[in-house]
Amino acid sequence: MNHPKKIIFCDFDGTITAEETFVAMLKKFSPELSAKLMPEMYELRLTLRQGVRQILESIPSEKYPEILEYTSTKKIRPGFVEMLDYLDSQNIPFIVVSGGLRGMVETVLGDLKNRTQGIYAVDVDTSSEYLQVKSEFEAGNELVSKVSIMEKYPTQQTIAIGDSVTDLNMAMQASLVFARDRLSHYLNDRKKPYIPWDNFFDIRNYLNKKDQLS
Repeated sequence: MNHPKKIIFCDFDGTITAEETFVAMLKKFSPELSAKLMPEMYELRLTLRQGVRQILESIPSEKYPEILEYTSTKKIRPGFVEMLDYLDSQNIPFIVVSGGLRGMVETVLGDLKNRTQGIYAVDVDTSSEYLQVKSEFEAGNELVSKVSIMEKYPTQQTIAIGDSVTDLNMAMQASLVFARDRLSHYLNDRKKPYIPWDNFFDIRNYLNKKDQLS
């Protein structure tokens, strides 16, 4: 079986979206618990698996439609479609790996979700009074173990795109990392090389230039 030479694994919240969407949603729908637990997660004193689950499961299920409506207005970071066009031209698979809610990812992406090779995120059960978290790839300190998802896809080069603490483990394992915001600081502390970026044009242009040189 022929495996692709490169695969991109891309975070969603604050990466595909121009602003933090999942984090903002948690703050809006569970403000007190978010204020208490988020600083602990950012300082790596509380695992994402523990913190995000606690916050999500404090939100009433009846709020879920409102969560999706809140998400629907969020903007995608510039250059995203153009980067997807480039990846298609080079036959490079693009996979979304999110520590947030699948419903939010699919709401923002709309028809663009059909241009991904997969979307991995947190599912929720709304049949109880409060949201119940369901995640096929819950492992270690994460609700969505992005490294476990990467391991499903054999390739010569894993490329990670991210911006925050949910992308740290993935970035440490990837061959090539595009990092911005908090993720840059975590990687600096760990002396892991990365390419800084601001929008998806930056990533497309870097990959294009690298392909031309190779």
